[in-house]
Amino acid sequence: MAKYRSWALLLVVALAMIGCSSKESNDVEVFTWWASGSEKSGLDALVKVFDEQHPSLNFVNGSVLGGAGSNARDVLASRMAAHNPPDTFQVHAGMELADYIKAGQVQDLAAMYTENGWRDVFPARLLELLTVDGKIYSVPSNVHRANVVWANTDVLTRAGVDPKHQPANLDEWFGDLDRIKATGVTPLAMGKDWTQVHLLETVLLARLGPAAYTALFDKREGWDSPQVSGAIGDFARLLTYTNADSQFLDWSDALQQVIDGKAAYNVMGDWADAAFRDQGKKFDVDYTAFPVPGSQGSFDFLADSFTLPVGSKHETAAKAWLTTVASAEGQRAFNTAKGSIPARTEMDAGDYPKYQQIAHESYTNDVIVPSLAHGAATSVRWLADITTAVREFGTTHDVDKLRTTLVAGATKNGP
Repeated sequence: MAKYRSWALLLVVALAMIGCSSKESNDVEVFTWWASGSEKSGLDALVKVFDEQHPSLNFVNGSVLGGAGSNARDVLASRMAAHNPPDTFQVHAGMELADYIKAGQVQDLAAMYTENGWRDVFPARLLELLTVDGKIYSVPSNVHRANVVWANTDVLTRAGVDPKHQPANLDEWFGDLDRIKATGVTPLAMGKDWTQVHLLETVLLARLGPAAYTALFDKREGWDSPQVSGAIGDFARLLTYTNADSQFLDWSDALQQVIDGKAAYNVMGDWADAAFRDQGKKFDVDYTAFPVPGSQGSFDFLADSFTLPVGSKHETAAKAWLTTVASAEGQRAFNTAKGSIPARTEMDAGDYPKYQQIAHESYTNDVIVPSLAHGAATSVRWLADITTAVREFGTTHDVDKLRTTLVAGATKNGP
């Protein structure tokens, strides 16, 4: 009898272990920095589609809050170094993946592209940015535009600035900023760290144009040019119009100043559109948007995408997540909520709010350039060096030091 009970106990334990193993194998940990605001709304919408498409799988939210990804990247780097990767993680399309690829930490997904027909629905320029030595290491969920100015129409009107007029260049914009400053309202709301790198990249694009801007990163040329020095001077001047607490605010807090009418402008990616809409604001009524003056005709590009890490514990479930990310249903739900546009080319722009229709037209017709602050243009290490230089400039205001540090960084991180 005791022997029977022992065998029965072993059977119960074995069945329990099988049950646990089965439950665990149905999990998929998705690591992102979409933990608040419109980003979380987009993730929630995407998860809903995932649950509908794969009802037997269990989404595990591995999001890390803060810094538009900088905090998450720090956590991810630690986990990857410890050989404890999530099942899939968010990354920006382009050079941000370079270090992971070099370290052999992410898997080639080219076969999935062929099997699922994704090469036929993603634009050629996007596929080019995703491809490294003939391999593709991530699946894009969207496309964002970085070179956008967001404005509170009421603040502009009260300052005597026509909300419907888009300044032709930075010099013209400086005039509008001066008029707003005279009213006592903050002309340009600004946050810390990456948000200032974001502003710098758009100023470089505005002053250099798309070809010379792109050459800064793919050829490492021009960092010591008079044009870059001039752009750095423009960047320094723009910071004189910003809020005194800029070194302490995240992007969403800075944008909120514009939404609340405490500031006139904010330079931010077009995820800002969802933040306005989530608070009941109407485009071209309560707020408006236009390309950073001087950057018209350029689409400063970034795309959120997902990987399959080497060592993923639930690889089959992770691949299921990737198919949802790439699906028309997933992209429609995600981008409508987040404020971006689909990476897929066959989606109907008319399904989206007015600003996103404008962004879609620009993406279709304008020159596409890679974003610096959001990983499309540089490796993680080079971006970290640039961010450190810009952060120090916020304290020292030493234009010459910023210029020489940026030149040194380009040399250090060259091919």
